[in-house]
Amino acid sequence: MNTQSVKAVRIEHTGGPEVMQLVDVELPPPGPGMVTVAQRAIGLNFIDTYHRSGAYPIPLPSGLGMEAAGVVTAVGEGAEFAVGDRVAYCSALFGAYAEAVNLPSARLVAIPEGIDFATAAAALLKGQTTEFLLQRVYPLQSGQTCLFHAAAGGVGLLFGQWARSLGVNAIGTVSSEAKAELAQAQGYTHVINYAREDVVQRVRELTDGQGVPVVYDGVGRDTFDASLACLQPRGMLVSFGNASGKPAPLDVQTLATLGSLYVTRPTLLTYTATTEQLRQSSAAVFERLLAGVLTVTIGQRYPLADIARAHRDLEGRVTSGSTIVLP
Repeated sequence: MNTQSVKAVRIEHTGGPEVMQLVDVELPPPGPGMVTVAQRAIGLNFIDTYHRSGAYPIPLPSGLGMEAAGVVTAVGEGAEFAVGDRVAYCSALFGAYAEAVNLPSARLVAIPEGIDFATAAAALLKGQTTEFLLQRVYPLQSGQTCLFHAAAGGVGLLFGQWARSLGVNAIGTVSSEAKAELAQAQGYTHVINYAREDVVQRVRELTDGQGVPVVYDGVGRDTFDASLACLQPRGMLVSFGNASGKPAPLDVQTLATLGSLYVTRPTLLTYTATTEQLRQSSAAVFERLLAGVLTVTIGQRYPLADIARAHRDLEGRVTSGSTIVLP
């Protein structure tokens, strides 16, 4: 089996969107335990911008992107799957921004019938993130109230739907009235437009002054202090992203002062570290997609050649829902 030439995004150093270059690379046959996947749709996620900018350091030079869906075209010795299988991934290797990639089969999941490539690529990472946040980091129960920042984003919209299916009263924050309407339609009981409302004050009003038992915060620096202030005593802040930058260092005494609070910084990779965990999480997502509990809103589609524009739009917070890139 010979190598094949494919187009792929590479970065030599970290920086702005302009550091991403679409180049021709030689893809060798898959090694033991590996398969070749011809990409059909690629997911765009905020973590990609962290890797590109250097906020989350990765070895360089490198590919970028963690999530995609496609078809197996070659199988290495001892690997799972067969040629023609439809698969998806979101925690295998860097390099999803490419026409084809070699990946460890243990980090792939089969796409069930009834789910297309675009949906799988748009939903897997965000869906698995939603799954571990509300089922395992802080298992939400019917009748509970929670706060979720950036409710109109890709994770936010899936979170709202999943929370609604559990009977959870989810409060979401957004930056515009259009996003407020979108979030409310996707399951949020209340939506706060932080551009014109005080988030802490409004949360206190909605909870009769008590605050919420858990805040899910993927924004970071701009929302961290308000997130802590929205918690009830012994509440938990789940800080799972840094869309606005890393929060300032935390004086742990603040947690005592505000009521014996908890803070955790979980990652998807930790919560899907084993193949069993990975596939249980993806199965929970696919099951809800097929049942109609979750519906993916693909707000934007970009060709791979426009990957820099896609990053600018994502970081500029002008996107809504999920974004996919087409190779």
